[in-house]
Amino acid sequence: MTWKTTDERHDRAKREALSEPIRDPARRVLPTSLRTAPISADYEYRILLMPRGTTRSDARRRLTEHAEYGRWELDRLQIAFGSVRRVWLRRRIMRVERTT
Repeated sequence: MTWKTTDERHDRAKREALSEPIRDPARRVLPTSLRTAPISADYEYRILLMPRGTTRSDARRRLTEHAEYGRWELDRLQIAFGSVRRVWLRRRIMRVERTT
């Protein structure tokens, strides 16, 4: 019988935990693809990517321009690996009824 130190047992437990699939999918954050946008009959969506070097003031200016001139509003913001920001913008679809 071999005796293992606490560090060896801890390392083994850590490796086993990393190799097991996550059992509770509600706790897991799934990466979203760029093409995945919420589907809604009332809104249209646009996804913006802001690279790592984008400063806060540049990001704010860009979002402000979309909001003021395109009537877009912020729906979701995600900071991905590598500090890339994904921004989902949405705006209400204006339905015009034809008059006869």
